Amino acid sequence: MGRPGLNRRQLLAGIGGLTVAGSFGFAALGTGADALASSASTRVRYWNLFSGGDGYNMIAMLDAFRKEHPGIDVKDSTLQWGSPFYTKLAMAAAGNRAPDLGVMHLGRVTGFSPGRLLDPWDVGLLAKYGVKEADFNPALWKRAVIDGKLYALPLDIHVQLCFYRKDVLKKTGLIGDDGRLVPVTSTDGWFDMLKEAKKATRKGLQTIGLWVNDQNFQWWFFVAFYTQLGGTWFNADNTEVTFDTDKATQVLEFLRQHVADGYADPGMGSVGAEQFVNGTPFTWEGNWSVPVFSGAKLEYGATPLPPVFGKQATHAESHSFVLPHQAGRGGATNEGAHQLAAYVVKHARQWAAGGHIPAYTPTLSTAAYKKLSPQNEYVSAMDHQANEPKVWFAGSTGILAQRVGPIVVSSTLGSARPQAVARRMKGVLTQLLAMKNPMDGKTAAQGGGAV
Repeated sequence: MGRPGLNRRQLLAGIGGLTVAGSFGFAALGTGADALASSASTRVRYWNLFSGGDGYNMIAMLDAFRKEHPGIDVKDSTLQWGSPFYTKLAMAAAGNRAPDLGVMHLGRVTGFSPGRLLDPWDVGLLAKYGVKEADFNPALWKRAVIDGKLYALPLDIHVQLCFYRKDVLKKTGLIGDDGRLVPVTSTDGWFDMLKEAKKATRKGLQTIGLWVNDQNFQWWFFVAFYTQLGGTWFNADNTEVTFDTDKATQVLEFLRQHVADGYADPGMGSVGAEQFVNGTPFTWEGNWSVPVFSGAKLEYGATPLPPVFGKQATHAESHSFVLPHQAGRGGATNEGAHQLAAYVVKHARQWAAGGHIPAYTPTLSTAAYKKLSPQNEYVSAMDHQANEPKVWFAGSTGILAQRVGPIVVSSTLGSARPQAVARRMKGVLTQLLAMKNPMDGKTAAQGGGAV
């Protein structure tokens, strides 16, 4: 196939700085059996990172596939979320022991050495099973294409949301006649809203949960609001840092004000969801909290993060199917992997129950999806995604979040000045742009991430 070699020892040496600790402590919780099912002629080995409610929903979809396709035996395994999963997947692909199908966050695909550790999708095979480019948001599909080839098949879009308690806020005038939160389009308007909400907040609760101590959430919020301001990261060739420290400072000051004005309490930084259940008016959380809040039978709603800088943009990532590299990929097993992925993508109504926005757009127009609440309130986030830059060090739990996230936290908590933090962020971006991807030894400019 003309791919340069990458053995297990080289890979371990290369990713030594990418949180390998604990990478062998993964959990394999597969539901498949070692032997082929009696009526099956083909096996598809599938690795994913879904636990909790997402895990149950995925198992339900897999069981439905098995029932409809008895000739394909799906051997699924659930591995530990985060760096351990990615390390295990990379080692398996490098050692020619990769599963037939896997799941990755779309933002991590560029750094996974496409063409070396990942194989491209056969778009003709996907079309055979009813999945084609026209069925996806154009920006989402474009993110999955590297060097002209499709390396990821998006399953969903998961976004950061502004959850609000309708029952708490209905006496404040912040709930409109349509039963939804009154829109705001400026920072002043947003803080006026929090000021009113604070009047309705019970003693002992914060006005809004913001995960102020969490590097991932603070980074995701920063990405959203920096995108609202039209901020950029690098030039088109990924050879120059274009990060705007003035715009970054505006965002950092905005996040900091929530703490400085007493709306978010650092001492309650990791209990936003719990406090929301107990009556906190607002919390910013990922859409995966929908089952939790709905299960608690709250009277609540959820919108994309407020467009306080005048432009709609909320942080978004995507769970996507990938084909880990196999030297002999092809034949019935490869076709079975395409068929399974296409089936799950097309039957994502079950997946939407977990709060995720299905990537397969025909699902969004169905009567069943339109009835889902609050999903039908934030589905528009599909069209204004704020993504991390398309470079090898970005993506969920990636180096970019690990390096920049704590710096954002220092500003939000008040231990560092926003202007100084913005300059530090630009310095880190400059360092990372010059770094080589341990997966293939290429910088961002050499790695094919730019479009």
